Amino acid sequence: MFAAYAARIDRDRPLNGLELGDRPAPQAPPGWTVVDVRAASLNHHDLWSLRGVGLAEEALPMILGCDAAGVDADGNEVVVHGVIGATGHGVGPRERRSLLSEKYQGTFAERVAVPAWNVLPKPPGLSFEEAACLPTAWLTAYRMLFTAARVRPGDRVLVQGAGGGVATAAVLLGRAAGLRMYVTSRDAAKRERAIALGAEAAFPAGERLPHRVDAVLESVGEATWSHSVASLRPGGTLVLCGATSGQAPRSAELNRIFFLELTVTGVTMGGRDELASLLDFCVTAGVRPPIDTVLPLDRARDAFARLESGDLFGKAVLTV
Repeated sequence: MFAAYAARIDRDRPLNGLELGDRPAPQAPPGWTVVDVRAASLNHHDLWSLRGVGLAEEALPMILGCDAAGVDADGNEVVVHGVIGATGHGVGPRERRSLLSEKYQGTFAERVAVPAWNVLPKPPGLSFEEAACLPTAWLTAYRMLFTAARVRPGDRVLVQGAGGGVATAAVLLGRAAGLRMYVTSRDAAKRERAIALGAEAAFPAGERLPHRVDAVLESVGEATWSHSVASLRPGGTLVLCGATSGQAPRSAELNRIFFLELTVTGVTMGGRDELASLLDFCVTAGVRPPIDTVLPLDRARDAFARLESGDLFGKAVLTV
């Protein structure tokens, strides 16, 4: 079957390790199922994998991709939850958590095998392309807002780095839930787009906010860490899901964190039940993921290049 896969690791030029071509069709062991992929979306995780982060060289070649929507063996339209091993379903209770494309072959292919537990019904109101955007970035944003930050309607939330998949999802989900969403970006066009999506205000990166916020959603890391901590009200919560600019800020801001009794918590993806709730929320609230680019699977290299450039606003989707 045709697939986009990591053939080698290149930490400086990750796209050098990306290959397109034939890979063995997946086999479903007991408790697993094979899904015919209709659409799959890209995440920064895919670029990091090509750099060797979370993907060992001995696991190569590895089909990339965490997200997918498609059709199962019984003809049902489904969404794939990409976290394997968190519950033990299909792999045994002692297996540590991993994402598709780390230990098990990913979704950038004509077919993907996953534990049957990891397949959820696709709501009829969502297209395959829209549904394929939800299981990683959107699920992460959902968990950050409603499980980790525990914000309520009327609370102020700052999202660092407008334009990325998690940031865009957070603005749309937060606005639909009655939150007052603030965003930052170095790019004026991305700030304007965030306002159009429902953010109450958008600021240049690092600019002091007019009000301290109840929660900050942080995926940028090193470049924005001090600003995130300084933007929180006493007792506020900083939720971290990534560090695309680096993981070593010049100051950890420890004095501010303990003196203001701030909470710092991490999030990676979310559970199957949270994905089910997210799917329902998107349908009932009329929220749809913005899609920047839709390309056929055989043009995966172009989609990766666009993701690497940082010019995306919304998701890049591959169709089969």
